Amino acid sequence: MGDSEKKLNIGILGAGAIGSYLVMGLSEKFGDSLWVIADGERKTRLKNQGLIINDRKYDLHVKTPEQAKGVDVLFVCLKYNGLKDALEDIHTAVGEHTIVVSLLNGIDSEEIIGSRIGMEKMIYAMIRISSQRSGNSVNFPLPKGATGIYLGMPGTEIGQDLKVQTVASVFDGTPIVYHLSSNILHDIWDKFGVNISRNLPQAILGVGAGAYDDSRYMDDLCRKLRHEVVVVAHAKGVEISEKFKSGEYKPTQRYSTLQDIDAGRPTEIEMFSGALIRMGREMNIPCPYNEAVYDLIKALEEKNSGKFNYS
Repeated sequence: MGDSEKKLNIGILGAGAIGSYLVMGLSEKFGDSLWVIADGERKTRLKNQGLIINDRKYDLHVKTPEQAKGVDVLFVCLKYNGLKDALEDIHTAVGEHTIVVSLLNGIDSEEIIGSRIGMEKMIYAMIRISSQRSGNSVNFPLPKGATGIYLGMPGTEIGQDLKVQTVASVFDGTPIVYHLSSNILHDIWDKFGVNISRNLPQAILGVGAGAYDDSRYMDDLCRKLRHEVVVVAHAKGVEISEKFKSGEYKPTQRYSTLQDIDAGRPTEIEMFSGALIRMGREMNIPCPYNEAVYDLIKALEEKNSGKFNYS
């Protein structure tokens, strides 16, 4: 690593599964220049407990947003439900030359963050990775092949944007797997469609992913949800296909929405069907299957919260 790279300070806002992947991958290269950003009780807990990633404990360099002001590259790895409340912390940590990378699922986090700090500080990114989280412990297989982090900027040649080059250099020489995308908006929307069609039916039934292979009704709902994403994406000028690859998975695999329901946590349904329904309404495109799935998962959240229990 050259002198200029050594001077980079890297911030991670959000220490769940994605933040843990970055901690694991970047700790050796950046040492005490790798900061997890938190304050209050969360800062104290992360500093005292660290993170357990693939059964190894990582001690963390934790800074408040004020202490992290002017960080060179900031990775936003929060849950979607917490993004709007974190915008002031992001604004506080960002300096004149900070590059911000959102690794949230969904299709609108860049615009939400950019509306507060300026889109000129953003690059577009997405991540394909599976994980299992329990408390401060995260386990995931190391990415390979098409999994990992995708980076790009709409309207630019692959790898030609200077901000993208800087972020790619952060990953160089680390275990982080990354890909430079020639069409990042397509990649983001395609993954959005996979998440909606694969995460949500499984979460409603509370079953492993193998049910998509065994049940034609599960498969049918999966494809109808995907079709609504395709229609909205095309209206937005993003050409994705009805066909998609779900990647390798175990029949017992439980995706993130079902993991949230299992743990009694709020889900990210607003980021999935909620966002698609809102965009559909703006363009007079009906999304009835996503509306039904949205209502069912919101009802499961209410059940988990104790609002009703008639079992």
